[in-house]
Amino acid sequence: MSIFKKAGLFFASIAPGLFLIGYNIGTGSITTMASSGAAYGLTMIWPLLLSCIFTFFLIMLFGRYTSLTGLTILTSFRKYFGLGITVFVLISLLVSEWVSCMGVMGVVTQVVQEWSRPLTKSGNGFSPIITALIFGGMLYYLFWNGQHKIFEKVLAVFVGIMGLSFVMTMFMVIPEPEEVLRGLIPSVPKDSDAMLIMAGMVGTTMGAILYVVRSILVQEKGWGTGDLKAERRDAIISVSMMFILSVAVMAAAAGTLHPLGLKVNNAIDMVKLMEPLAGRFAISIFVGGIVAAGLSSLFPIVLLAPWLFADFNNKPRDMKSTSSRLLVLFGVLLGLVVPVFGGRPVMVMIISQAMAAIVTPLVLALMLYIYNKKSIVGNHTLGVTSNVSMGFILLFTIAMALAGIIGIAGQFNG
Repeated sequence: MSIFKKAGLFFASIAPGLFLIGYNIGTGSITTMASSGAAYGLTMIWPLLLSCIFTFFLIMLFGRYTSLTGLTILTSFRKYFGLGITVFVLISLLVSEWVSCMGVMGVVTQVVQEWSRPLTKSGNGFSPIITALIFGGMLYYLFWNGQHKIFEKVLAVFVGIMGLSFVMTMFMVIPEPEEVLRGLIPSVPKDSDAMLIMAGMVGTTMGAILYVVRSILVQEKGWGTGDLKAERRDAIISVSMMFILSVAVMAAAAGTLHPLGLKVNNAIDMVKLMEPLAGRFAISIFVGGIVAAGLSSLFPIVLLAPWLFADFNNKPRDMKSTSSRLLVLFGVLLGLVVPVFGGRPVMVMIISQAMAAIVTPLVLALMLYIYNKKSIVGNHTLGVTSNVSMGFILLFTIAMALAGIIGIAGQFNG
């Protein structure tokens, strides 16, 4: 068997993990990690590590449920909790994703515009509207002509470019190893924005949509009780890459901006502030990573609406149906909102993350109930250790959601 065929089989076996990495490491995550690195160095690695450990536990739990029962999450919620709660969860997830779509494309086009200013005669950079049309058209073309295996390959390319870009940038401006180790010691900086940034870090890593989609991906792969080993390997790779790439972005900001006391409020700040310090070559690689991260997030985001509706209605996922194509087109068109009408994409991202934070504790609480009903999962109910772990994670997500909401309210009041 050739090395390329082996590589293809390996990537196919971890396709659900690649999907989650592509979705998870987007422009919102990058902005949050860079903000943390610029403001606090690497002292905030510990909440990132904690949220990644929790995410591993939860994606295993949600994936295992589908392997055991054959049911996806929204189908189960509708079956066991009724229409009202399920519709609330569905709408919360959909609105959060659609708002996120506007924010992600807005950030990507503005970063490209800022980076390209030296390349244009006017100094204005590439037009955000044209850039959004090109990226949106490319995504819709890939969706229209693609099948699930094509989606997997495209995501693997995006994730590969993103990962290589961020890791290369980190090594160009790498901080001292001792600083990385100090960041693993729990502490919260005495700063009014620290809790908001920490909540944002957790929110981008532990959104409820990750666990709902994990269930869909496990069903899509046809994994059953005999595939738990493959699920575990996939989950380990997925969460490990989330952690490494997030730390790489944090370290890039910590190594350049933090020593000078410069702060990052949005993605454009990273380009403006880091270029004189890291150089044109390094910042070009970093911008390439941001674009790949944005596209790797937008690709799953526009696919999620038809997937979620299929999950809600307990119907097959027919991505070539008229309704699916219209839902994906709607998601792509939303990406034009900020470039065409203006606005602050970072504020749009904050609203999206706040909405996601509200629904996450509810989804976890519902799954905790399901996993303790023998009539649903048979002899696979949670043990004492798993119940305590799930309860602690639930409290943690509630605390982070409250911290984020209070922090956002403080931003508006300020």
